[in-house]
Amino acid sequence: MAAALLPNTLSGIARALVQGGHLAVPDAERLVSEAKAAGVTFVEQLISSKKMSAREIAQYCSEIFGYPLLDLSAYDPQQVLSDAIDRKLVQQHRVVALAKRGNRLSVAISDPTNKAALDQIKFQTSLAIDPVVVEDDKLGAILGTMAEAAGASILDVPEDDLNLEFTDDEALAKAEEASMPDVDDAPVVRFLQKMLMDAIRDGASDLHFEPYEKSYRIRFRTDGILREVASPPIAIKEKLASRIKVISKLDISEKRVPQDGRMKLVLSKNRAIDFRVSTLPTLFGEKIVMRILDPSSATLGIDALGYEPEEKERLLKAVHRPYGMVLVTGPTGSGKTVSLYTCLNILNQPGINISTAEDPAEINLPGINQVNVNEKAGLTFAAALKSFLRQDPDIIMVGEIRDLETADIAIKAAQTGHMVFSTLHTNDAPTTLTRMMNMGVAAFNIASSVILITAQRLARRLCTCKEATSVPDAALLEAGFTEADLDGSWQPYRPVGCERCKGSGYKGRVGIYQVMPISEEIQRIILKHGTALDISDQAAREGVRTLRQSGLVKVKQGLTTVEEVLGCTNE
Repeated sequence: MAAALLPNTLSGIARALVQGGHLAVPDAERLVSEAKAAGVTFVEQLISSKKMSAREIAQYCSEIFGYPLLDLSAYDPQQVLSDAIDRKLVQQHRVVALAKRGNRLSVAISDPTNKAALDQIKFQTSLAIDPVVVEDDKLGAILGTMAEAAGASILDVPEDDLNLEFTDDEALAKAEEASMPDVDDAPVVRFLQKMLMDAIRDGASDLHFEPYEKSYRIRFRTDGILREVASPPIAIKEKLASRIKVISKLDISEKRVPQDGRMKLVLSKNRAIDFRVSTLPTLFGEKIVMRILDPSSATLGIDALGYEPEEKERLLKAVHRPYGMVLVTGPTGSGKTVSLYTCLNILNQPGINISTAEDPAEINLPGINQVNVNEKAGLTFAAALKSFLRQDPDIIMVGEIRDLETADIAIKAAQTGHMVFSTLHTNDAPTTLTRMMNMGVAAFNIASSVILITAQRLARRLCTCKEATSVPDAALLEAGFTEADLDGSWQPYRPVGCERCKGSGYKGRVGIYQVMPISEEIQRIILKHGTALDISDQAAREGVRTLRQSGLVKVKQGLTTVEEVLGCTNE
């Protein structure tokens, strides 16, 4: 195809692939648009579409543009010059500095047509840049290792340099602290900071401070599993509880009723971690649970959440609709909030008015109007929703649909030109629709407003110490695999245990999703008051995987084990 006939929307590697006959113009334009919407590079989007592999793209770029091709799997990540290029440029443009010779810097890049990246690196380093073409998936793996190492280095700061900040009225909080001289006990302060830092280093989601009659224990929830990490003297419980309550702006004299607050741990100028604090009176003192709220988890991007390509495409197509309702469902701790925040981040543009009602707002998102519901003051989800509709909104997020009034207002908002996001607590996507009908929502309202439901779970991710294992075919078939799946093209793995994963064999978690668009056939079933089983059967005919089937895909990819999938999904 002549260059003159190519549309102006295509440039760089997309244009080169069209000219080389590897992509059709409509496909290239669609991929460019999808990449922009998802906040990823064109190469990443092209690979996820499965139209070309990372290897094919790298070979083509090397041949066409004349740059050397390097296999990063043979390259030691420890040899990467992590400080040669500014970290922001490294993550923004997906580049890695490989070697420096004199005034020349070799830079690994998967898209050598990204002249802006090369020019910025040249300006920042004052060096001549020699691009080296690499496969994008292998480049992503090294970037992930570098980001993890950078995160660890941020945490390697002296505890004396850390700063526990007051969340609201700092002067009042300090006055309360001054009135309790025993609270500011240096050993207690140091112990609390050590617990918070250990929790962040371990990637914990919650800390539990639990007093008993003759003992006191502290547990972390890491990758969904609680484990005991410390058993300090029981005499510390009052001072520790008072210290936490003062910093969290809670009433230190009130020990008879539960309280909720927030606190912040400042790690550096660029990073701070928020904690949501909840106290509960028990027989032998106040139990305190602290939920770690890391703002960076909301800005990871949709690719980091673990959606399969077809699931991601369905979700992105739904969130970019001008109006309708998208529901996320799953049990507590299944990552619903992060999924919702990720969708909001994709849509968060200067020309869009976004309002959220949450209980409470867990992560602060600049550019989004977040409201904490307050039942005692009369600020319920329903009251907040009514107010939002008078605030000229484009997008509304309701933390949870708990009652008929909230559901009705949310549905009316979706029917009158607004995009609405919310969550429910149900087992899977089909049962969400019947749950809404059981709440009293009219079937025609559900059919005309809900456009997509995604159910999700979090399974523990295998650590790099995993090793291949053999599982009897009968056991795999019983788990849900089909005969066609047992073709020998993949290998199950088992956890082993190493220093990195503290012997558990698992490190981090991976999302398992059931993404169900509401098709015309499903709408007809809803209007006929069909059961969740009817809806599930129709969704299966339309290619929607169940949660179990999605989990088994992760097993085939070597990300988790059959046992983990069976443990977090029902079939």
